[in-house]
Amino acid sequence: MVRQQSTPEQQSVRVLKVGERVRHILSELLARQEVHDDVLTATSVSVTEVRMSPDLRNAAVYVKPLLGEEEAVVLKALRTNTAFFQREVAKRLGLKFAPKLSFRGDESFDEAERIERLLNDPKVARDLGEEE
Repeated sequence: MVRQQSTPEQQSVRVLKVGERVRHILSELLARQEVHDDVLTATSVSVTEVRMSPDLRNAAVYVKPLLGEEEAVVLKALRTNTAFFQREVAKRLGLKFAPKLSFRGDESFDEAERIERLLNDPKVARDLGEEE
């Protein structure tokens, strides 16, 4: 049987789809509080993005605890329960290999806030203003 050749565009679409599916699975597990961890059941955690490696064996999971909870404590609890999350993702995803999950704090909100502060700076606003 001849294996079909996939273009890089098709492969990247597959990687994005699998990453989004993993994000949904993890969000569902956290929302339904299926993890037996006191920190994770007491905290609302948002899974903002999942970046898959091209071979779908590794996944970087970006999370943000809501309501200003301690991010370091939540990340430690997630990393402690990584085996549970990997097992559940493997069961629900149905791929040949289960992706190895690594949890990371999402800093995109902090970066967006920093850029917003820079744009609202009077010196920058003066430069961006319309010339007369």
